[in-house]
Amino acid sequence: MLMMLVGLADQVSAFNVFRYITFRTGGALITSALIVFMFGPMIIDSLRIRQGRGQPIRADGPQTHFKKAGTPTMGGLMMLTGIVGAVALWGNLSSTLVWVVMLVMLGFGAIGFYDDYLKVTKQSHMGFSGKARLGIEFLIAGIAAWVIMRSGNAPFSSSLTFPFVKDFVLNLGIFFVPFAAFVMVGAGNAVNMTDGLDGLAIVPVMVAAASFGVIAYLAGNAVFAEYLQIHFTPGTGELAVVLGAVIGAGLGFLWFNAPPAAIFMGDTGSLALGGLIGAIAVAAKHEIVLAIIGGLFVVEIMSVIIQVGWFKLTGKRVFLMAPIHHHFEKLGWTESQVVIRFWIIAVILALIGLSTLKLR
Repeated sequence: MLMMLVGLADQVSAFNVFRYITFRTGGALITSALIVFMFGPMIIDSLRIRQGRGQPIRADGPQTHFKKAGTPTMGGLMMLTGIVGAVALWGNLSSTLVWVVMLVMLGFGAIGFYDDYLKVTKQSHMGFSGKARLGIEFLIAGIAAWVIMRSGNAPFSSSLTFPFVKDFVLNLGIFFVPFAAFVMVGAGNAVNMTDGLDGLAIVPVMVAAASFGVIAYLAGNAVFAEYLQIHFTPGTGELAVVLGAVIGAGLGFLWFNAPPAAIFMGDTGSLALGGLIGAIAVAAKHEIVLAIIGGLFVVEIMSVIIQVGWFKLTGKRVFLMAPIHHHFEKLGWTESQVVIRFWIIAVILALIGLSTLKLR
């Protein structure tokens, strides 16, 4: 919305500042944080009244979790409100990529909201049908992937790039659509699996958002892309504004989600934020780097896949409990130890991922 003021820059030179992505990214960060801070208590109170017993707690989980009974979920609504408000104010609404990633976020968020609603109303861990949920996620992600591919310059728009390699790209052709959809759906569900302890998911999400904010800005700038010898992807710079809004909303949410949490993110937030980051990784042509920066999320979802697969094959478990953060709780780590150590791992992986920008 504020981008419209650029047209008046000839009359008021101060309006030129809205041309700069860095300025608008900072504005989006502050705005989204303020929205969550201002409306967060009201949303929490409303959800607490409507949900009654709150999110159900797993009976086979760590005993320390039973004291969390009654904590409301769907806290993702707070963040999505902040992100949408900030992007509407500071983002370039003429950008196709901005619309695509926002629609992925809202689409995945709607799926998560319905899943949370079923869990709260039924007081059961069985929410949305797994197959139906994945089917709708792939439909949304597939449409987004097709739009991203069509809005870029062929054949690069359907190609896969590789970290640490300067010149080699692999043109996937039409197969880029299912591949990109898999990245988005995988990212959404990986973040969802990570969201199991107070503050565990939101900080790694902010770390990933900050990392991809840098990547999107540099890849969308022809001068920086040439200097770093990374592939120039026009239009992705605007996605830094969206990621700034994600960081701000995450900071606001963490204020209420810090132990002991006053609210849980729920699938509403985790699916939406994971899908958004996955969509931005696809748009910026850094899908493989996402697996590095989001390595913590990859480990979390792989622990579930390994646990379920091995149990079906042998009747035995690999981990004491999955996702893997519960395994460490069962080993005797306190919740704060698990959360802070996982944060440290997320930062280290983000630094490794960012190093790929120069090591080519």
